[in-house]
Amino acid sequence: MALKKYKPVTPGQRFKVISAYDDITTNKPEKSLLAPKHSTGGRNSSGKMTIRYRGGGHKQMYRIIDFKRNKDGVPATVKTIEYDPNRSARIALLFYADGEKRYIVAPHGIKVGQQIVSGTGVSPDLGNSLPIGEIPLGSIIHNIEMRPGQGGKIARSAGSYAQLMSRDGRYAIIKLPSGETRLILCACKATIGIVSNGDHSLEVSGKAGRSRWLGRRPRNRGVVMNPVDHPMGGGEGRASGGNPRSRKGMPAKGYKTRHPKKNSSQYIVERRKK
Repeated sequence: MALKKYKPVTPGQRFKVISAYDDITTNKPEKSLLAPKHSTGGRNSSGKMTIRYRGGGHKQMYRIIDFKRNKDGVPATVKTIEYDPNRSARIALLFYADGEKRYIVAPHGIKVGQQIVSGTGVSPDLGNSLPIGEIPLGSIIHNIEMRPGQGGKIARSAGSYAQLMSRDGRYAIIKLPSGETRLILCACKATIGIVSNGDHSLEVSGKAGRSRWLGRRPRNRGVVMNPVDHPMGGGEGRASGGNPRSRKGMPAKGYKTRHPKKNSSQYIVERRKK
C-alpha cells in the first residue's frame, strides 16, 4: 500500500496525496453482490433535512459484505482485491469451494490465490475467522463481534485492529483501537490480521471538489452564524464564540455524552484515554 504525490501542474494537485491503488487487482465488481444505494441528501422519510452539509456526490452501488463469516469449514480462495466506495478499507472477493461468492473486508497483506477459512478448529492464520476463545493471546484481530452470530462490529475501518490481551472464564479481554479495554464473550468471532489500506489517514484531498464527489457539502462554523441559527452566533465584530457547543446547545469539548447507566458499561474494564 503506497501513497501517490502529484506534480503541482494545477492548484488542485499542489497538496494532493492519495492512494496509489497498487493493491487493487480489478476495477469491475462482482455483479451478483451489488445492491442499489439511494442517496438521501441528509433528509429523513418526510423530506426534512436532519443532517446538514450532505448532498450531491457520485452515484454509488453498495457491495454486500459478509461480516458474519458464518460459512464454516468451507475453504475459500481470494479472487480479487477491490476498491469499495462505501468504506475506507479494501474488500476481497472470495470464491468458496461450493461455488458461492462473498465479499469480506480485506486484511492487510492478503494476496490473490490465498486460501482462507472460517469456523471452529481452524488455524489462526491471516484472514481466517474463528471464535475468540481459540485465538492465541496477543494476536492482532479485526472485524470483532459484540454478540455471537451478530457479525463483526469492531475494528472494520482502514488500518484499524484490536489486540487479544487475556481470557477470564467465558470472556476475553480485548484492547480496542480507541485504547479502551473491554470484555467480549469468547464465543464471538474475530478475523486475524489488520484491516487493509492503513495509509488512508495520510491522504490529502488537495481541493474542495474531491469532498463534493464524496457527497460532502461546504460546512460553515457556528461562530459566523446569527444568534437565531446557533448558540455561538452573533456579537459585534469577530466574536470568538465563548463556550464551544453544538447547534442544540450541548457542550462540545470534554462533556461526557455516554449514558451513565448504559447496560454495556459493565463490560468496559478500562475507559479510553482522553
